[in-house]
Amino acid sequence: MRSFAGAAALALLPGSLHAQPAAMLDAKAAQAIIAACAAHASSKMQSEAIAVVDTGGHLIAALRMDGNATGIFDFALAKAEAAAAWGFSTAQMAEGAKATPGFGSAPHVVTVPGGVPVYSADGKVRIGAVGVSGEAPSDDAQCAEAGVRAAGLRTGRS
Repeated sequence: MRSFAGAAALALLPGSLHAQPAAMLDAKAAQAIIAACAAHASSKMQSEAIAVVDTGGHLIAALRMDGNATGIFDFALAKAEAAAAWGFSTAQMAEGAKATPGFGSAPHVVTVPGGVPVYSADGKVRIGAVGVSGEAPSDDAQCAEAGVRAAGLRTGRS
């Protein structure tokens, strides 16, 4: 009787075993972001450190292009972790820190452009973030955005 009752209870739970899988940032998409960021930077004769994380800020893929010190990579990772934690870009965090006293000191806030969230292709689900560092902050941000777009994903909700 117990096994039947347990099976019946599972059948009544919302979302069946055949439900659509949740959108996620997998290793293949993360590598596509990295490759596109690197291509973007190379086309401008720049060198970047690039980190791609999931929504929990866990590293999925990374690249430290030639010429970047370890500290540059650490900064790229911090930008990615910040964008993952807050769900918006580090450029927006810089603006928020100007407008909201104390925000710049909040946990996981980075006030330098170069970190952007990553959303699914349809822009409905936040699936991770990318952080880029090594050049001017505006170049870092452009590189991150170019990588996300080239991978067929978005940097904002649609």
